This record gives sequence, structure tokens and C-alpha cells, in this order.
Amino acid sequence: MRFFEKIEEIVRGKGTCLCIGLDPYFTREARREKGDEACIAAALSANRRIIGTTHPFAACYKPNLAFYEAFGVAGQELLRKTIEAIPDGIPVLIDAKRGDIDTTAQAYADAIFGELGADAVTLSPYMGRDSATPFLAWQGKGVFILCKTSNPSAQTFQGLEVEAEPLYIKVARECASWSDSVGLVVAGNDCEALARVRAASPRTWFLAPGIGAQGGKADAAIRAGARADGLGMLVAAARAVAEAQEPGEAARGLRDLIRQAQDNLGAGPHKTCQGWSGGPQASAAPATAALTVSASAAVASSSLDLLKKEFIVALIETGCFRLGDFVLKSGKHSPFYIDLRRLISNPAALGSAASAYASMSRGLSFDRVAGIPAAGLPLATAACLALQAPMIWPRMPAKEHGTGNRIEGAYEKGERILLLDDLITTGESKREAVAILRAEGLVVENLIVLVERGKGGRSDMESLGIRLHAYLHVAELFSYCE
Repeated sequence: MRFFEKIEEIVRGKGTCLCIGLDPYFTREARREKGDEACIAAALSANRRIIGTTHPFAACYKPNLAFYEAFGVAGQELLRKTIEAIPDGIPVLIDAKRGDIDTTAQAYADAIFGELGADAVTLSPYMGRDSATPFLAWQGKGVFILCKTSNPSAQTFQGLEVEAEPLYIKVARECASWSDSVGLVVAGNDCEALARVRAASPRTWFLAPGIGAQGGKADAAIRAGARADGLGMLVAAARAVAEAQEPGEAARGLRDLIRQAQDNLGAGPHKTCQGWSGGPQASAAPATAALTVSASAAVASSSLDLLKKEFIVALIETGCFRLGDFVLKSGKHSPFYIDLRRLISNPAALGSAASAYASMSRGLSFDRVAGIPAAGLPLATAACLALQAPMIWPRMPAKEHGTGNRIEGAYEKGERILLLDDLITTGESKREAVAILRAEGLVVENLIVLVERGKGGRSDMESLGIRLHAYLHVAELFSYCE
């Protein structure tokens, strides 16, 4: 069984995702005063006590290699005896943060997986995939690659902007693509990073250090970074358990706190929950019907990117999203209404919308952006300023005076056009815009919108050979508001 399959089985079976650190540290002064032999004996005794009282609440144990290597050869023996004390069936994750050229990495992998018999290891991504490949070649083992770490100066490099997003998001996407044996180290004391990495890598397992002594809260970490099913995270705690008067009770408390956070999400290892992938489809409902959200949609809010949450708040504060009894263009009644035209009256909200469009456009190939009149025009203008991209727009209806242009703005036949609008319910208004652009020899294959309402619009776009990219599904909006 592969490492992450084993972890998932343990987490569901024991109802805990707590990873307990085994990091015996002695200062140089303490070692001089007590002697290494006495320090090693004390460390082994402490480790055995921690393991003996916490194993019912542990999903895995994480010895940090540095604390053992500090004692030289005797420290290696201390580590072996510590690993031997861990009950069968509980995986061992060696916190080594290795990363070197392939031949050296092979030796590291042989030492950690071969000699020590560990189940998983932490690695540095700095040297690229080939430094991880020797570890990934070991069948059934797992690796956690440093993505966003918990130390104070982590932002110096990890937060550098690369193509309009933090470097650690690039690391998350790249490393998660290497293998299903890859997890990511994401700081448990940085909820924004947890949410953003989860949005970038929805299924990957996280190791979340920084809980307790470094200021992280286990329940907050779960709320920010758990998968849609409430799992996908190993919450790491070392000093918070080891330095407690009763390590077992400290571990139990953390386990219970994590469970409560998972329960509040509507998911967890001891509950069943339908996974969420894009959210349930919402449609207009009679005004008398209750506005309800499925359990899977409620879980979705836990993994929303914080920037997306800020955008939802902006929709509410600007009155773009309102509850009541509204008659739609179709004549149907709806208990809510979304009017994104109001974004233009709030510069901050308009800027948030521009950032949303920019984030969705990454990876798409286009020469120009085309906004759909009328609501899409100011939004497209803001998006083009953020993207530094040229803009055009189709005349709807056609201009009957002057030049008689069907399309405003400069363009050349054969160019690829990224179509942009505020929201989509059905594809009716988009069809005309697509027809005008294509009639002028332009290629239209992608449409981006801020909000997707219902399911008709997506199927309408597919029938035109257009891929729909929505920043937010209305179900996510309902879930977060609830």
C-alpha cells in the first residue's frame, strides 16, 4: 500500500490526522553539564513516554533528523531505538529536508528509506524534480516537499511574485504534478497560504507544521487548508505535545480540536461526505422555497482561496448579491439576484474583479480580450489594465452610422480572442457576441466570467466549442454566506 493510501486509511480509521514530532533538543551547555550519554538516555526516555501516551491519537510520528545527528553515531542509535518504539502500523516520517543532485539524493534515499526504514521524508524543491526522483523511485514511500514553511523569514523567497502569483504557488503546482506520492509542506501558522495552496492543489496531502509554539492553531489550519472531504492534512505538533505535562492529554486535546473543526465543515474522518468538484448546480427557485445548500457545497467553503472569499465579501458589501424576490428575464422568480454592474462604483471591488479575471486567464492562449456589452465592458477594461492586454468589443446591435463597425478596436483576422463577461446563466447573450467575432475571422475558444449561475450556460458554450472558465460558482457564494 502506498504511503498516502495508508495515511488516509489510518486517518479515517482512527479519526485523527495528528502528526507528532519527536525532536529531543539539548543545548551545548546542557550537553557539557550532563554529558552526551545522559542526554541521550533522557531523550530516549522522553520519546518512549511521548509515544506510549500519544499513539492512540497519532496518525504518524515525525522525528527531525537534525536532533539525532547532533549526537553523531550515538544519535543514529537513538533514532533507531525511537523508531522501534513506534507501534506497528503507525508510519514514520523523517523530517530531513534533503535536496541534492541525483546521485547524492539516491544515497540520502537509501539511508532514510533503506537503512532507517522510514515511510516518508521531507525534501527541498530548490534543485528541481531530479533531486526528488530517487526518493520517488522507492515503491510505497511518500515525500513531502517544502512549499510554504512556518519560519518567520519564509516569505523572503517563497513569497516572491512570479507571473503575478507567489513562488510557493508555482512550487505547489509543479511538485504536485510529479507523482501521486508527493505531498506538500504548508505552514499551519499561515492560513492564507494554506487556503491558496489548497485552491492550487485540491487533492494533495499537506504536512502543516507551526502548530503551538510557532503560533498556529490546529482548528484554524484545518478550516483554511483541509480538502473538500475534511481530510488531506497532517497537522504537525512537536513542542505543543512534548513539553506538555501530560503529552497524551495534549495530543488528545489537539485531536479533538481538529475533529471539531472538521465537523464544523460538515466533513471529517468519522463522517461521510460527498466530494465537491465545482459545486452543485444551482438554478432559479420559487421565491417561497428555502435557500438551501447541499453538504458538499458547504464543505467547499473550507478550501476557498482567501482572495476569492474577499471577492465574495465585496459582492455583498457593494450590493451585487442580494436576497429577496426577483423576477428574472425568463419570467421566473428567484430568491436572490446578482448584479455585477455595481462593481464599477467601488474601485477596490473593481480591482478585485480585475485580479480574478487575470488569474483565470493564466495558461490561456489569446491575442486580445473581447468584452461583451454592456456589463462586461467596464470589467473587461479593468481586466485588460491588469493584464496589459489589448481589448476589443463586438457591437450589439451593429453600429448603423459612421464606420458601421461590427467590432470596436484594432484587430487582425486569425487572432485568438478571449471572451469576457460578468456572469453566465444561459448562453443566449454570448451567442451573438461569438457570432459577430467569428464572422470577422477571429478565433473564439474560451470565455471567462466572474460568476456561473446554473448549468445551462456551460452546456450552451460547449455546443459552440467554447470552454467556460468561471471564477466563482453561485453554490460557492451560497456556501460561504451560510
